[in-house]
Amino acid sequence: MSSRESILSKIKAIPTENKPLPEIPEFELNVDLKEAFIQSIKGNKGEVVDQARLNEFLEINRFTKIIDLSNSIQDIDTLQLPDDAHNLADLEVAIIKGQFGVAENGAIWLTDENIGLRALPFITEHLVIVLDEKSLVANMHTAYQKIGNQDSGFGLFIAGPSKTADIEQSLVIGAHGAKSLRVVFVNL
Repeated sequence: MSSRESILSKIKAIPTENKPLPEIPEFELNVDLKEAFIQSIKGNKGEVVDQARLNEFLEINRFTKIIDLSNSIQDIDTLQLPDDAHNLADLEVAIIKGQFGVAENGAIWLTDENIGLRALPFITEHLVIVLDEKSLVANMHTAYQKIGNQDSGFGLFIAGPSKTADIEQSLVIGAHGAKSLRVVFVNL
C-alpha cells in the first residue's frame, strides 16, 4: 500500500456523524420599505426627490447636455444616446430607469437594457434614476432571488454617487463617477 493510499484509508476510517444543515433565518425587514430605502440613499450621500424638485435642480443649473433613457421625465430637452461612449465625455445629466431598489442599503439594480452604454452611469456628472416605488425589496437576499438567471450581459447595483477616501479619511464624492445621485419615485 502506498503512503497516499495509507493516508486516505486512515481518513476514511475516522468515524463521523451526519449533522443536519443549519436553518437559514429569514432576513426580512419589518419596516416601511420606502422609508428605509430613502434613509439608505441619504446615508449613501444620495437624494430622493420628486418630479418638481428634479425639474428645479435641472433649471437652476441650466444643464444643456441631458440624456433621458427613462422616458418618464416631462418638459426637458434631451439628447439622443450616441453610438460611441466617447461622445459622453461632457455629459451633465443621465436619467435612467432602475429595475428595483433594495431598502436595506439603497442599492438599485440596472442592466444593459436600462443604461444603453455601460459607461453612461459612470461618466455623467449627475445621475438620476427613476424607480417604481412598488419595485422595492427588503434586502439583498430577496434582490438576488429576483435577479435569478436574468439574461443580460451586464448588471450592477448602484447605491449612491461615486465616493472614495484616503488614509486620512478625507471623503471625496464624484472622484470616479457621478457627483450626485437623485432617485425619483414613480408609480408605473
